[in-house]
Amino acid sequence: MESSVKQETQPKPRLIVRLGVFLASHHILFSVICCSAGIIVLLLLPSLAKNTYLSENALIPGSATPLFSTEDAIEANRFMKGIEAADGDSIGGIDMAKFIAQQIEELGAEVCYHKFLPHSKHFHPLKFFTTMSNDMAIEPNGTDTNFGINTVGIIRAPRGDGKEAVVLVTPYNSQRVHSNELLSLALGFSVFSLLSRAAWLSKDIVWLSADSQFGEYAAVSAWLNQYHNPVFPSHSVIFDTKIHGADHIYDGNAEKAEFEAFKRAGTMAAALIFKVGETRRYGDRDSVTMYAEASNGQMPNLDLLNVVHYLAVHRQGFRVNIAAFSSLLSSAWLRVIAEFFHTLGTVLRKINPDWKLDIAVHDYVDGTANLASSIYNQAIGVPTGSHGAFRDYQVDAVSLEFTPTFNVRNENAKSLFLLRGGRLVEGVVRSVNNLLEKFHQSFFLYFLTAPSKFISVGVYMIPFALLLAPLPIVAAALADGSETMKKLAEKSIGDSKTNGSTDFLQSKGGSWKWLQAAKVLLVIQLWAVLVSLLPYYITQIPDATPIQSSVIWAMLSIVILIALYVMSGSPYSAGVEWKLLKATMITSISIGLGLMSIINFATAQLGALIMIPMCLFSRPLKARSGMNFLPRAVLLASNITLAVVGFPPAALLIMKGLSKGSWTVDIGEFWVWMEFLWEWSSATYLYLFLVHLPCWLLCIHVLLHPCSQLELKMKQE
Repeated sequence: MESSVKQETQPKPRLIVRLGVFLASHHILFSVICCSAGIIVLLLLPSLAKNTYLSENALIPGSATPLFSTEDAIEANRFMKGIEAADGDSIGGIDMAKFIAQQIEELGAEVCYHKFLPHSKHFHPLKFFTTMSNDMAIEPNGTDTNFGINTVGIIRAPRGDGKEAVVLVTPYNSQRVHSNELLSLALGFSVFSLLSRAAWLSKDIVWLSADSQFGEYAAVSAWLNQYHNPVFPSHSVIFDTKIHGADHIYDGNAEKAEFEAFKRAGTMAAALIFKVGETRRYGDRDSVTMYAEASNGQMPNLDLLNVVHYLAVHRQGFRVNIAAFSSLLSSAWLRVIAEFFHTLGTVLRKINPDWKLDIAVHDYVDGTANLASSIYNQAIGVPTGSHGAFRDYQVDAVSLEFTPTFNVRNENAKSLFLLRGGRLVEGVVRSVNNLLEKFHQSFFLYFLTAPSKFISVGVYMIPFALLLAPLPIVAAALADGSETMKKLAEKSIGDSKTNGSTDFLQSKGGSWKWLQAAKVLLVIQLWAVLVSLLPYYITQIPDATPIQSSVIWAMLSIVILIALYVMSGSPYSAGVEWKLLKATMITSISIGLGLMSIINFATAQLGALIMIPMCLFSRPLKARSGMNFLPRAVLLASNITLAVVGFPPAALLIMKGLSKGSWTVDIGEFWVWMEFLWEWSSATYLYLFLVHLPCWLLCIHVLLHPCSQLELKMKQE
């Protein structure tokens, strides 16, 4: 009677506890539902994209009548002819820089030069935690023969206080100038000339003619590094063309002092990089391609892109493009998915008119190609242009590449193009000039599915959250399954041997098995750190080809792993159950993906798409011995497929195939790819070797785990 009363008065578990127990007992079904829902929502993202809109009312693009006229276009043509003549006589690009500086001086603006050296491409472990522009500084002796020269012009705003500035960047290769680069310089000078006469300026204007002989990013990054971190050389840097084989030196101390004096404006409010690309001989109108991705998935404020898009389309009649995966545009399976979602969206809209998911098939295919490119460019963590150098200093910037359709010899079409391009740049400067504070109203975390459509962070977090949701539930279920296995073992031994067996299990199992699983994880993490540092020593090998470097890297990695297992013991020797090993793996990937989502969400999204199904559904191959042939074959094939896809080189091949449409396998290409990542200090390199690779190896350990006879017996029963 008393026991029944105690049972009735015993409090029931809370709802959240009961829900957790229920989900843990049905963790396989819960994992399948969440992973399937995450992939479906990921495919639905192009249908969930919204039209872009201006959040900052002060921008008011297109509200003022453009002042850029045909006279400015004529001045641009005149500048272009002058710089062509300077290019013919130029030695090392110095005459071109001098001509640009002279034209800036004639406008009454300030001018200075900036000398920089190419940055080193050698691997260094600390490079991921330092700025990559530190090795672009001027050498103290100033006698290097291989250097670039940026020409900088500054307009002091008549209505400003010198505390803010707008930066315009025009890249060109001083060693080999093409006609489109001359057109870019002419466009930049004509806009700068107009702004030197503008009475409405409240922010300083900086025009950077970036010498891109070492790359556009290197020139802009070196200038920004000097702008924010002054370098004071101990010796004079003389503007001497004898270095390049010429016989004359520019005379006058004024020019020498001007070269040495690095001039600055105010805090950068925004930056616009523009250049003219190759002429396209087809198409009905000129186009502009926007590039916005910066280092490690950083993006400029969406309002800046909205201003450019609005002025380009609705004011100047340009066609605006963004980067897209061309291989997906002609994909047959993607078109089938688009037709399915279109039909589904049509049915849902009849049920509820507010559910606007019936996107057209063509728009869905284009949106998916653009979305895949946006995620990919953010995930690799490498800037798509020199605008990425500005984002490293928290300056919003975007690169514009004009693609004209006229013939270069057609002067009328060229003048019309300069007129429209100049008005576009002027309009962007006007809008930024109206700001009273930095860009802050609109989004910084977003994906683009079209120049005028975006997916905000609140939407694209949904598939990532759905993919991650089963991880803690499955880890708890595995831990509970391990305890259940221990209890069944105690029961199977029998009453006569209960006491001795219990002591044995307590000595070999219990909470200490978690420490054994954690030890395996620690050894693998240590191995991953050593593998990530190996390129520092492999790059010291002279004249090593990428294939040779890849083979050496792989062999050393295997040798180090074997050595660590010899010193610490095999991961199976301590009797670690595969469930605890899998729970440890799931915990590790949960922490890794959570941290990576803060650094670069796109990398975490792609990593979750590849790694989570592999981690959730991996089971020892021997554990399927009691199954029928068909389910055993299906599980075996799925596990092997997921393990192969999760291997970093295989993941690289998939990304290459989707982005470039090439599915060829090259061993040395993996080394080139990794070299590309560490050269740009991409956090994706750290993710691949400190998160992705250890979890993949743990998954392989789970697949090859030698299940005990007791586990196999319990499985069969």
